[in-house]
Amino acid sequence: MCRGNHPPRVDEKGRLKVPAEFKRVIDEKYGAQFYITSLDGKVAQLYPFEEWERIEQKLSALPTFNPTKKKFLSRVNYYGQVVELDGQGRLLIPQLLRESAEIKGEVAVTGNLTYLEVRNLELYRKEIAEQPFTPEDENTLNDLGI
Repeated sequence: MCRGNHPPRVDEKGRLKVPAEFKRVIDEKYGAQFYITSLDGKVAQLYPFEEWERIEQKLSALPTFNPTKKKFLSRVNYYGQVVELDGQGRLLIPQLLRESAEIKGEVAVTGNLTYLEVRNLELYRKEIAEQPFTPEDENTLNDLGI
């Protein structure tokens, strides 16, 4: 499982050095291929290709004209690209996504169980500060037994 925040840098060419904590998990469980995408253009989602294929299998079970499926696919295809880890453990973040999410310099790389998210560190800090964890959030987790 991928968990925690490990803030590396994205170099001037748009390459992200995958933090060692995540690289170990990836090396043990997955190959070098990733699908990098976004739903909103603000957060890059880095899926080991095996995990992305699981999502695609679930989507393929839905009718072709399902409006939510079409909306989802439009977004993830617009921002998405298949990328491979290079020999130094780096992933090239697609330029369109780098620009829209302002992913450059120091970034936050967070684990989300089966995939990673990459965000502009300052914007992420601001979002956390502006969206506090509420009693309703606590109740939702409590209802889930967490």
